Amino acid sequence: MFEEVNPNRRSFLTTTVQALAATQLGRLGYTKQDATPAMAELPIEGELPSLVGAIAWLNSQPLTVDELRGKVVLINFWTYTCINWLRQLPYVRAWAEKYQDQGLVVIGVHTPEFEFEKTLDNVRRASTDMEINYPIAVDNDYAVWHAFGNRYWPALYFIDTQGRIRHHHFGEGEYEQSEQAIQQLLAESASRRSQEMVAVEAHGFEAAADWNNLKSPENYLGYQRTENFASPSGAVLNKRHSYTTPVQLQRNQWALSGDWTIGRQAIALNEPGGRIVYRFHARDLHLVMGPTVSGTSVRFRVLIDGQPAVAAHGLDLNEQGEGTVTEQRLYQLIRQPQSITDRQFEIQFLDAGVEAFAFTFG
Repeated sequence: MFEEVNPNRRSFLTTTVQALAATQLGRLGYTKQDATPAMAELPIEGELPSLVGAIAWLNSQPLTVDELRGKVVLINFWTYTCINWLRQLPYVRAWAEKYQDQGLVVIGVHTPEFEFEKTLDNVRRASTDMEINYPIAVDNDYAVWHAFGNRYWPALYFIDTQGRIRHHHFGEGEYEQSEQAIQQLLAESASRRSQEMVAVEAHGFEAAADWNNLKSPENYLGYQRTENFASPSGAVLNKRHSYTTPVQLQRNQWALSGDWTIGRQAIALNEPGGRIVYRFHARDLHLVMGPTVSGTSVRFRVLIDGQPAVAAHGLDLNEQGEGTVTEQRLYQLIRQPQSITDRQFEIQFLDAGVEAFAFTFG
């Protein structure tokens, strides 16, 4: 799904709806590029807003609208734990590399969702790990976000050499259409236009979702936005509480076991041995989490249907289904081989001191 924000509660288009749309309209989040008709003339949608609200810049000195005149500009709104943006990233990275000598400037506007994503060192580390070399405007105060009237992660805005917004795209997918927009704007500026699309082979986090088998939408764990919490006692807000898991969960329900505090954005484990259990249907399962104290680590093990996640282990598990939380980010815990069906995920933390924010699926 792509993600939308309003001042009080973020709503989103669920993967179920998106998968249905993919069936009806072609697909979303694809990687193979099929031939499509040439794009029509791109309309003028507005003017490039000011970027001065960014609190810092990475990989560049601060860029201004005046300095960008004469360049074709691609603005990409992102936040580093967003799985939807991670699956879009290989295309944006490839466009930045392919077209930079033809006059394209790619700018990533990092507008954080969670509090820890406001930490500049976290953004810097993430951008280095993800090999992002183009300029990044750090938009902690949402100034650039609001200047664009943006509501989504990820979002793409395409600006011509005269500083006019000529195209946009929200969410994953339609990569060939987006690249054609870049080519068309470069052609208008008399730059050489390449007819070939970039060839992208995405791996790990960046691999496209298995849309046909994706029946679990993103879900938050903090009380502000969570859904389908199923521990028998219900949620006790902002206080330590001992939770238990029910005998059986229905698809997309989740529960806790152990001593946890359920906060607004996240849940925090107070004693070793706590567990999170989730009934899901997807190829991939990710969890946004991190240590509550910077510089510490928390060991964990993952079970799937009661057994160590061996064949189905994700990037952040070893072959025994074990891992360690060392930093605040998205962790890939499950990548199932075929066939995909309802499964019960369980993560057991061997140490206290972990915060968990959101589950995402692919």
